[in-house]
This record gives sequence, C-alpha cells and structure tokens, in this order.
Amino acid sequence: MRPIRFTTNMLTEVLQRRAIATLPELAAELGHCSSSTVYRKLKQLDYLTSYSHGGKYYALRTCADFDAHGLWFCKDIRFSNHGTLRSTTKRLVEISPLGYRPVELDEVLKVRTIDTLASLVRENQLARIRFERQSVYCAVDPARQQHQIATRRIHRTGEPLPGSLQADPSTSAAVALFFSLLNEKQQRLFAGLTSLLWGYGGDKRVANLLGLNRKTVRRGRRELHAGEVDPNRVRKPGGGRPSLQKKPPG
Repeated sequence: MRPIRFTTNMLTEVLQRRAIATLPELAAELGHCSSSTVYRKLKQLDYLTSYSHGGKYYALRTCADFDAHGLWFCKDIRFSNHGTLRSTTKRLVEISPLGYRPVELDEVLKVRTIDTLASLVRENQLARIRFERQSVYCAVDPARQQHQIATRRIHRTGEPLPGSLQADPSTSAAVALFFSLLNEKQQRLFAGLTSLLWGYGGDKRVANLLGLNRKTVRRGRRELHAGEVDPNRVRKPGGGRPSLQKKPPG
C-alpha cells in the first residue's frame, strides 16, 4: 500500500494561505502529486468551487466572506454560497422581490447568465415573463411570480402610494403582494379605492401602478361610490364564457 504523501491538514494550510487555487496549483504545492489525489482529499473538507472560470478554482468555505447575495469575489474569481452558477441563478431569481432581467443578474453575478436562465426556463425551473417589451425571469410558483411582477411595476412607476399607504419600499412590496393575492373583483375594488385616495388623475396613476386597464379602475371606483358591491359574486350575472348548447336535431 502506497504511503499517503500529504494529509488534509496540509491541504487546509495551503488553501488558507493561498485563499483560492486550482487542482494543478494545489498538486504542485503538495509535492507534485496528481490532481485526482488532491481532489480525493479535498472532498473531505468543506470547500467551494468557483461558478466562474469553468469551476476550476477551489477555496475553503471558512475563508469566504459572503455578501448579502451569498456571493464572494476573490480577485476576479466568483464563488457562491448557493453552489454552481445554475443553482445560484435559480436561487437569486426565486428570492428576488422583483425577479431579474438578464442584464440585472449579470451585474450581480459579474458573469453572463442568459444561457443559464434559458436552460432553467426550458426545464420549468424558472419562468420568463414579458414586461414592458423585455424578458423578466421569475419564480415558477404563480403567487410568487405575480408578487414579483407587481412589485417591479410599483418600482418602475416611481409613484408614491397615496395617503396613509405612502411609506418605504418594503411597504410597496407588501402592497404588491396583497394585490397579487386578490381575485378579479377584489383587485378591481382595491384599484378603485386607491384611485379615490389619490383624487384627481387617480384612475390613470392606479392603472399604470397595478398594470390594469383604466376602465377597470374606473369601474371599481364607481362601484364603490354607488355601493354596487355584491359580496357573493366575482362578476355580474352572465359573466364568463357562454354555456355550450347542443344544436337541436335537424
């Protein structure tokens, strides 16, 4: 049986000193052993693999200084607490309150992400939504997806919320989440109420804010004014698709 030329402690010391290294670099540091031998020892440690540079760089997790996104940049090498570029992309999109456009995610990860995003969409791991003629990548879960798009719409308009609803961005996100959970009638009435709170020009501002047709906002406002709200119906009688009837025999 061949004697072990180095121990995991020796490998740890090298990585602590260098911060990051490739397998060939580690092999050279440890006496020109094979890269496969180094990798077998590396698997006994809590290590990170870079999501940039083809995943060829390694580091100890204890050496990483992760930012708020769970990312760590050492020189121009990128590491993630979430693992690979694929898993990192999926995680960041899912937890983002706004979803991501590719250029936005590229700026965060400092690598090109469009191919990874497209692959995740093809495998139904993420969703691609058209928003203002651009693609926005969101979570697959419909409720989370609606929340992300609604929050993005609020941020895009830059409109302060009216009256007592006016607050910081976290409150805007909460309003977006609340709106995304309402049914059709509730959304219409909420839009009408918000328009009333805004006053003059409220229909247009609410339509832009919530992504609704201005007629829908006006209808909700008028229903509230007139007290024409049936709590037991989402639509007026006769709404929805017409029922299918068989033709009488000729």
